[in-house]
Amino acid sequence: MKMNKSKIAGIAFNVPDNVVTNHDLEEMMDTTDEWIQTRSGIKERRWVKPGIANSDLALPACQEAIHNAGINVDDIDAIIVGTVTSDFNFPGMAPIIQQKLGISAHVPAYDISAACSAFIYLLEIGDQYIKSGKYKNILLIGSDIMSTIIERTPEGRATGVLFGDGSGAVVLQASNDDSGILSTHLFADGKGVEHLGAKAPGSFFNPLRIDEQIVADRHHLPVQNGREVFKNAVKRMPESIEVALKENNLNIDDVKLVIAHQANRRILEACAKRMNLPIEKMFINIHKYGNTTAATIPIAICEALEQNKFAKGDTIILTAFGAGYTWASAAIRW
Repeated sequence: MKMNKSKIAGIAFNVPDNVVTNHDLEEMMDTTDEWIQTRSGIKERRWVKPGIANSDLALPACQEAIHNAGINVDDIDAIIVGTVTSDFNFPGMAPIIQQKLGISAHVPAYDISAACSAFIYLLEIGDQYIKSGKYKNILLIGSDIMSTIIERTPEGRATGVLFGDGSGAVVLQASNDDSGILSTHLFADGKGVEHLGAKAPGSFFNPLRIDEQIVADRHHLPVQNGREVFKNAVKRMPESIEVALKENNLNIDDVKLVIAHQANRRILEACAKRMNLPIEKMFINIHKYGNTTAATIPIAICEALEQNKFAKGDTIILTAFGAGYTWASAAIRW
């Protein structure tokens, strides 16, 4: 039996209205616009205001993606969220989104945690569900509000300046033509655990998942070994792209656009150079939003479409690298 190919039938994103420029961070984090731009390429990012939860930010993106897919909320038969900043420690954010959308209790809803690689992990999971015929309209959400877990002080400058808040949602359906997800490729290496992540709250600290000492030791804050992350990202993302190209008998010239996780402009430029890819074919919008973790790729897809960077029939490649380490790629014919 021939399995269905899945496609992105609807996509949308949402970011907070609150723009935080590098100049806004100068006094807060004892930094400068030049320092931030030189090291990351970021000019500004969006941060939610107090009282806004991750699900609040994600909800409009979900509603718009469902509308753009030409279906009703009641047609959604599975919800999967990728995030590291859920509303609560548990339950996950997917049941919260389910409740806010008013979707039937018979629909499964769960989260995954793959940090910056989460969106492509979501695509693989959703793609397999569609191919198997298990579900017909899957809502996939990559959403993070990292501003709620960073340290807004000079001590937290190295990571604090990098992150923004954002949400992206897609509806995955079976494709009835040549468009769709051609392949997805997921990878991980647990040796990277120490180099990127936030340890607390967690059962590692049994019996107290978080206490004054854990906070004093800064285990509840994101940490990043910038040199190690850079070295691995510029190696692993091009490798994963090569896997996607080989799987589909493509070469880089066949690809209209590469959309990579927006972590750092220097990483994106280094990846393009390693692949002999003209920088014009590497979509970059990190200067506007910073690193929105699980949301960078769906946001970038939306903006690339708005800018006519690719169109129906074009082949695009997605790639990401994140905590774990995790990394991934996907080939899509739009």
